[in-house]
Amino acid sequence: MKLSDFLKYDSIVVQCHDNPDADALASGYGVYFYLKAQGKKVHFVYGGRSPIQKSNLVLMVSELNLPIEHADMLEAPELLVTVDCQYGQGNVTKFDAGQVAVIDHHQISGPLPPLSEVRSNLGACATVVRELLRQEGMDVNADRGLATALYYGLLTDTNNFTEISHPLDKDLRDDAVFDRSLILRFRNANLSLRELEIAGAALMNYHYHEEYRYAVAMAEPCDPNILGMISDLMLEVDAVDTCLVYSVLPFGVKISVRSCVKEVKASELAAFITEGVGSGGGHLEKAGGLLQMELLEKEIPGNPPEEDIQEFLVRRMDDYFDDIQIIHAKEYNMDIAGMTAYKKRKVPLGYVEADQIFPTGAQICIRTLEGDLDVRIHKDLLVMIGIQGEVYPNDRAKFERSYNRLDTPYVFSGEYAPVVRDVLEGKNVSLIPYAKTCVSSGEVHIYAKELNHRVKVFTAWDEEKYMLGKEGDYLAVRVDDPHDIYVIERRIFHKTYERM
Repeated sequence: MKLSDFLKYDSIVVQCHDNPDADALASGYGVYFYLKAQGKKVHFVYGGRSPIQKSNLVLMVSELNLPIEHADMLEAPELLVTVDCQYGQGNVTKFDAGQVAVIDHHQISGPLPPLSEVRSNLGACATVVRELLRQEGMDVNADRGLATALYYGLLTDTNNFTEISHPLDKDLRDDAVFDRSLILRFRNANLSLRELEIAGAALMNYHYHEEYRYAVAMAEPCDPNILGMISDLMLEVDAVDTCLVYSVLPFGVKISVRSCVKEVKASELAAFITEGVGSGGGHLEKAGGLLQMELLEKEIPGNPPEEDIQEFLVRRMDDYFDDIQIIHAKEYNMDIAGMTAYKKRKVPLGYVEADQIFPTGAQICIRTLEGDLDVRIHKDLLVMIGIQGEVYPNDRAKFERSYNRLDTPYVFSGEYAPVVRDVLEGKNVSLIPYAKTCVSSGEVHIYAKELNHRVKVFTAWDEEKYMLGKEGDYLAVRVDDPHDIYVIERRIFHKTYERM
């Protein structure tokens, strides 16, 4: 779906969910802004019993001049666009309309109309709207108020960016030219005395695991940012390396996760806790997620009481720490007994000579769907682009003996084109225009075995961030370098390797 698909309608209403949050206000305003710029008659509304009362949101509406109205009734428009929600859900007043469109980032809860754009893998609806605007050739930075709204929507819906994992969310975070003074004012109008009481009560009642050095605490229903504040405070305790703070809401369980040890990525822990019952993600140190109540009830039959929910979360935490192998590739001696020899298939791949983009010595961050990879540019560094768009570093000597260069142009077919960011300059550059094509010479030989447990590999390239291997993935080591140990995802392995 494109925003330009709406232009055939004359009367349009953009609707947020009831009791809108900053992301709903921002993303709704983004759609309104586009339609108004196209000369359309458009109204921006939300329903429900109460008008906006939260101090930071009142300030946001006032300072950014958001033209939003609280509506009890609505004359049926030709098109109703629900933003940050889905038409017919319990959290959005149902107004009549000739046609309905949906723009959202939550899990799909029911049938969607033909006009819909739902990207459940994104952290905020603001990111969805920013991408829709970009597709129409509109730069959100052309209007500072719009950029500020979208930035703040993403900030609040991802718990101060701690739950960001998708590169499109990171792009909005890094690229938006926003009003810093306004963002500071919004953020400092976020905590009420009641929320301060909630934080204190949560910190006084917790579950602690002495061996694994984690803590779990429940907070009363509150703004997700308050959960983040509580977990930040809990992590400052000297005996706590990881923590989980949660709040039980009518539609699910909101969680905030923190870690201060490199052996536990908060983003990965959040994903593990929510697997099968919701979604989670974020950063190395800070993350969060949501367990959906309808899915949780399948794990805990009936209407789960609070003690059963805590027991479920503690059990997930225990499971995470119980069955895990940690490998530090530089010191690890791989036992190849029981491993099978493979060679790389001759499939076209992309490669980029890194010093053609940035000067030698520059510190760069390679942004991909799998996460951010930090490396320093040197003359022998090459960046490989795999068949699914996965990106990984390579050494020139290994490249020359393992691949043949091709003259054919490189064609990227992945979901997200990898981007390189100069850490010092803050400059983003797409890898694709610099990419050339290569194919395996047949000399890339590895030993590999399918995993039946979870493994974390700290590669020789990066001793601070691990590669996670899950059951069904493959643990591999190059034949010509016993310390070049890494994980290959199951969906990629058989497409890229064959038995020798």
